[in-house]
Amino acid sequence: MERPTKAQIRELPLYDGVGLENVIVITTKADAMSAVAELKKHSCLGFDTESKPCFIKGEVSDGPHLIQIATQSNVFLFPTQFYEHFTDISDVLSDPKIKKVGFGLKEDKKILLRKFGISLVNTEELSLKVMRFAHVKQRVGARVAVAMLFKQRLSKSAQQSNWSIYPLHEHQKKYAANDAHCALLIELEIERQKQQ
Repeated sequence: MERPTKAQIRELPLYDGVGLENVIVITTKADAMSAVAELKKHSCLGFDTESKPCFIKGEVSDGPHLIQIATQSNVFLFPTQFYEHFTDISDVLSDPKIKKVGFGLKEDKKILLRKFGISLVNTEELSLKVMRFAHVKQRVGARVAVAMLFKQRLSKSAQQSNWSIYPLHEHQKKYAANDAHCALLIELEIERQKQQ
């Protein structure tokens, strides 16, 4: 499998991903309880976090400001300013029976432990998995993986936006949801191709 260049990726059709009607923002205890109950039904979930970027030298991010967890049909967004309402999320993230897949999980693990005392357990780092699967030499990020496996272009336009605001803008919700959702689809696609 060839690793596409940035120019080749720019020519690809946009990755559609999950529709906004399937992106659920969790701010209340009741929402959190139903989200956690739904997430516990799955053996594999897409995972990511977003933190407000630091633009000043020496500034340290107090992120994560958003935790994203995806099933095939829905993505749950947990703005961490409402964390007291969804502490049960740790039951999903620390569950050894539920696999969490994503890109850059080493950093996510560190910040979740530091800020919330959550141990992210049973994870698969997709940048390495895609690299081995595709037999490419460099680690692969989400954008390159989506291009390689689905021949689509994952938008990264909201990456540097302010993730600590609430409510999030629609383009932020879409971006954040797609990051976690594409991770799950990449995992499932690699496993599907391996079975063939």
